[in-house]
Amino acid sequence: MNQQERIDELESRVAFQEDTLDKLNEIVSRQEIEIERLTRMIKVINQQVKNINLDQGPGNPEDEPPPPHY
Repeated sequence: MNQQERIDELESRVAFQEDTLDKLNEIVSRQEIEIERLTRMIKVINQQVKNINLDQGPGNPEDEPPPPHY
């Protein structure tokens, strides 16, 4: 393999690696946006669960039916 062929091969590899890095960067960016969206959703759901628990208040044990073994 002569020097020009080696240079061509190296340039080809560099171009491939740059393309791969660009694709990976795009994927990471999309994942970051998705993680932020999911984090916001979890915060909203957690708040809704807290509100439900507050609305129901502590349950009266006398209102609950006895366990099946009684």
